[in-house]
Amino acid sequence: MALPGCYVLQAAAGQAEVLSRSEPIEKLLADPATPAPLRARLDLVAEARRFAIEELGLADGRSFRKYADLGRPYAVWNVVAAPEFSVTPRRWCYPVAGCVAYRGYFDEARAEATARRLDARGDDVTIGGVATYSTLGYLPDPVFNTMLGWRETRLVGTVFHELAHERLYVPGDSEFNEAFASVVEQEGVRRWLAARGRDGEFEAYRAALARKAEFAGLLREARPRLRRLYAFGAPSTQLWADKQREFGRLKFEYTLLRARWGGYAGYDAWFARPLNNAHLAAVATYHDCVPGLQRELEAAGSLEAFYARADELATLALAERHAAVCREAEGMVGGLGSGPVSSRST
Repeated sequence: MALPGCYVLQAAAGQAEVLSRSEPIEKLLADPATPAPLRARLDLVAEARRFAIEELGLADGRSFRKYADLGRPYAVWNVVAAPEFSVTPRRWCYPVAGCVAYRGYFDEARAEATARRLDARGDDVTIGGVATYSTLGYLPDPVFNTMLGWRETRLVGTVFHELAHERLYVPGDSEFNEAFASVVEQEGVRRWLAARGRDGEFEAYRAALARKAEFAGLLREARPRLRRLYAFGAPSTQLWADKQREFGRLKFEYTLLRARWGGYAGYDAWFARPLNNAHLAAVATYHDCVPGLQRELEAAGSLEAFYARADELATLALAERHAAVCREAEGMVGGLGSGPVSSRST
């Protein structure tokens, strides 16, 4: 789907605002007027950036050298859409980054207007607020005010994640890109805590990762069921009823998983809304290839060897690459892309 000129203009204007609101972190840290809570968080970001370069072998570029207070809760809003009876999302194509499974907006009202248009033509649609994103090193990406309230492991992990995108990015293959960055993030957090003598905290972090993997697993199991249902060719009224039944089943399976977690409620809000195909597509991008690349890191034995293996995988055709590391993702090989920015949703 082609991108109209008005979309490109809003993206350019939004990025210009980000740049105009960006201030050097070094200057803010040196300024006695900088509030102590802000100073502490920016100092943490600066430390995480140094760690990423010195201990994780990531690039010393222009990102995370500045801070931008946008005066709003999210940096951008992403719109994801899928046909009413398909789990394959709509895609839009951008220069450099390839084709993507979402459209990002710096203005929430514009995102909502696009969502309404897509909904009016019969698509399943969802809008997600995004706290930070990366331009892959093309611009000096700042730390946003939207990130500073996060717990330490999430904040430093995000720094590792976004800098990993600058280390390796394959246009048009969002699943692989996000998996690579997520694996680097997780290994980075492990090393970060170990270097500070806080290995015990990694157990809580690892438990959160395990819950996230099980959450993604529920959705991964639901997608092929829905795909088979949509391919059956039943009348639309029957398909709609069967579709609602499948999403009801998904919610019931979550209640069982939640009970097994001892009542952990971190995903309650995600399941509380009416679910549709677009919600499944939005999550798939971030989780489908992570297990395969985690195994690659374990086999490599070091980050340096893992980076070399990831570089090798990046040279393969998309289908080959997904066959090598994304088999668990029900054989999906239709790379979704990750747009002009790589974004981290809340």
